[in-house]
Amino acid sequence: MKAIYYEKYGDADVLQYGEQPKPEVKEDQLLVRVYASSVNPVDWKVRSGHLLPVSGLNFPKIPGHDIAGEVVKVGQEVTTFKPGDRVFGMLDTGLGGAAAEFAVISDKAAVLMPESLNYVQAAAVPLTALTALQALRDKGELAQGERVLINGASSGVGSFAIQIAKALGAGEVTGVCSTDHIQLVKSLGADRVVDYTEEDFTEKKNCYNIIFDAVAKSTYLGSKDSLCQNGRYVTTVPNPKDIALGYALSVFYNKKLKVLVADEKGEDLELIRAWIEAGKVWPVVDKEFLLREAAEAHRYSEEGHAAGKIVLVVE
Repeated sequence: MKAIYYEKYGDADVLQYGEQPKPEVKEDQLLVRVYASSVNPVDWKVRSGHLLPVSGLNFPKIPGHDIAGEVVKVGQEVTTFKPGDRVFGMLDTGLGGAAAEFAVISDKAAVLMPESLNYVQAAAVPLTALTALQALRDKGELAQGERVLINGASSGVGSFAIQIAKALGAGEVTGVCSTDHIQLVKSLGADRVVDYTEEDFTEKKNCYNIIFDAVAKSTYLGSKDSLCQNGRYVTTVPNPKDIALGYALSVFYNKKLKVLVADEKGEDLELIRAWIEAGKVWPVVDKEFLLREAAEAHRYSEEGHAAGKIVLVVE
């Protein structure tokens, strides 16, 4: 099969486009013909060697965590899917494998695609939407009517977080983004928008029940004065020093630091699917690249200016 792969860690130039073995299907897995995948920051962080303790030194590696495609084969224990089903999901391998013509996914992680989405739109959903949902509902314990601030509101995760906060019943949602993305963030449902090029949200004494940093641009220590009592600061990419001090200080301030590692739960993606079908949540696609252009897509992601998701179209 055609795939993007790399045989050493490094910058985007290490990515190659060529032939790799088609994955074998285990008893509880689906083999999916991938029509679209996506690029998430974790993909180039693994590729660059920043997550070496987890990613290891086994090569070649195929990047990518999101897939949207058609089932071509199912394992002998699979009863909920059949060949021909259109599915999407976040791969449960932990290290990638989606940037290819074929990928395997557990039947517990795969979900039937929403009828209202095409493959490109569907590939923009799983990892980022699951991250936003689990950050707000599970780590943030968002309650009805609470005030939420999303830092990085126009990012892949942030664009879902605004919509999901509303779907979960948040009272007021504030989005932090650049000037260029203010209208997008408003269109996603933000009640207030802070332009970080003009204003630092931590300098005003606003009180938020949840601050969710979707882009690792703030810290618990710098944000705690903007949290209400019993407030929760949630991040997916914590600073080690911030974690150590944050956990200690949270005992005294009654303002909690929560760290999320997204889980590929199929039942959570089913909920997101239902919201999409109901028109409550919608993916934002910033730019499309062909699979063979993955290096260019990685470079674009590393610039940090994408509004929504970067999608790879598999020909």
